[in-house]
Amino acid sequence: MVTSITFLIVLVPVILLLGRRSHLSRQTEVKSGLQDLYQSVDQSPPLSYTAHSLTGLPEIVQRYFKYALTEGQAYIKQVRLKHSGEFRTSPKQGWKPIRGEEYFTCSPPGFLWLGKLSWFSAVDKYIKGKGNLKVKLFSLYPVVNAKGPAADQGEFLRWLAEAVWFPTALLPSEKLSWEAIDERSAKIYYHDKNIQVEGTFQFNELGQITQFNAKRFMDENHQEEWTTRCRDYRLVNGMHIPHYAEAIWNLEDGDFCYAKFELDEVSYQ
Repeated sequence: MVTSITFLIVLVPVILLLGRRSHLSRQTEVKSGLQDLYQSVDQSPPLSYTAHSLTGLPEIVQRYFKYALTEGQAYIKQVRLKHSGEFRTSPKQGWKPIRGEEYFTCSPPGFLWLGKLSWFSAVDKYIKGKGNLKVKLFSLYPVVNAKGPAADQGEFLRWLAEAVWFPTALLPSEKLSWEAIDERSAKIYYHDKNIQVEGTFQFNELGQITQFNAKRFMDENHQEEWTTRCRDYRLVNGMHIPHYAEAIWNLEDGDFCYAKFELDEVSYQ
């Protein structure tokens, strides 16, 4: 009994110290990441969406913007959202609850995502053309630190897939263009810094985006087909955006869905 009490007396302060270190470490990382993210935000007066913005676009893409946006909608510059959902790291693993908070910039494209899963925390980002995913145990001990050209491409594609939450970022520009495929799909090309990504958006009869497909680096050495799906569109700030999304690796031995997110809050600037 005395031994157990002594053990607790020693253990409790250690747990409290680790908790404080974990909180301070995460605060520092978030503050630094947000500073980097917002540093290069376009400060010029925002453009406004009009029907003229759609000139020359494939018909299905025009239908999407007419559905998603309201005439006169100001181009979004910054986004903050919170989500709940489920996550797993392998097809054989059970689903675990996850909560996340994400910050986006639209011009230039960038994001910072903070995720919390059981004992693990993650910081995923694409800032100034560079991608980086960090996963830590107790927010202190590094488990994953993915960076380099493969991470740059992968995180830029993540931003592009998630742009359905801020549709004005998908309007054509000097760096973004659309190409018709058929009545229900169109190709998108986006150039940022020294990297260009491309993918295919699928649309339904209402004009809603339902799916995004691209070749994405799964690790440093090889790419796999990658798909995101979305649904449950609702009107927010004059825009129709989905409130459910999932991410899937389309592997040779079958599809592996690893993330299911439900949008809880979103705000725009």
